[in-house]
Amino acid sequence: MTKNKQIQTIKEDPWASLRSYTAARIALGRTGVSIPLKENLQFRLAHAYARDAVFASLDTDILLEEFNNHKWESILLNSQCITRNEYLQRPDKGRKLDETSINKIKQLDTAEYDIAIIVADGLSAIAINEHVVQVLSLFIPKLEDRFSFAPIAIVQQGRVAIADEVASLLNAELSIILIGERPGLTSPNSMGAYITYNPKVGLTDERRNCISNIRPEGLPYPAAADKITYLINQSLRLQISGVELKDDKGNMKYEL
Repeated sequence: MTKNKQIQTIKEDPWASLRSYTAARIALGRTGVSIPLKENLQFRLAHAYARDAVFASLDTDILLEEFNNHKWESILLNSQCITRNEYLQRPDKGRKLDETSINKIKQLDTAEYDIAIIVADGLSAIAINEHVVQVLSLFIPKLEDRFSFAPIAIVQQGRVAIADEVASLLNAELSIILIGERPGLTSPNSMGAYITYNPKVGLTDERRNCISNIRPEGLPYPAAADKITYLINQSLRLQISGVELKDDKGNMKYEL
């Protein structure tokens, strides 16, 4: 005698209507005591995307070509981390340039600059590969008539604080680092921007202004460029950054 197979149906969550407002994993429904197989597989896929983002590499050849097309002078640098595993295990080395990179900067004919732009892979090189040129092309034209720019530093295996050393060696009054943020399960390609006035080695995070979640699905490029422009203008005018500098411009609405 054969047993009758029980067919488990997916029970919809009463919060299902809220899913149209957020990418967060809410109202997944359930099958018996478990989440549905489809949601389980989507979670695993999102986790794989996040891991791929952490171990991705900067497309340095493409970035250098794009910067050259925009007539942005640039220089390619490295932190003290040699491998990606070392980068993940030794954050302190990701905050410091290697000797070759230090010598590269010293060989430049550096004057004093108002702004140093640093581009680093961080924890998601994918974010930089996808977004950095678009954001730079929006905010640099808003500032280049008033301020001088150091050559853009592209740093491989870099952490946020490496901008302090780079900008200090470039004799820049202000640094802005565009860096790949720690990937989430719905945002493996999120870019952040950190602005620091009077950058020097040893500063801590309260001295920086952060603009986070820069990507089309998060903070769109025009809004990010406007915030960056405003904060840089205010920072150089008031000669402060971090907790002392507030973004009091107000929020503007942008089409996603």
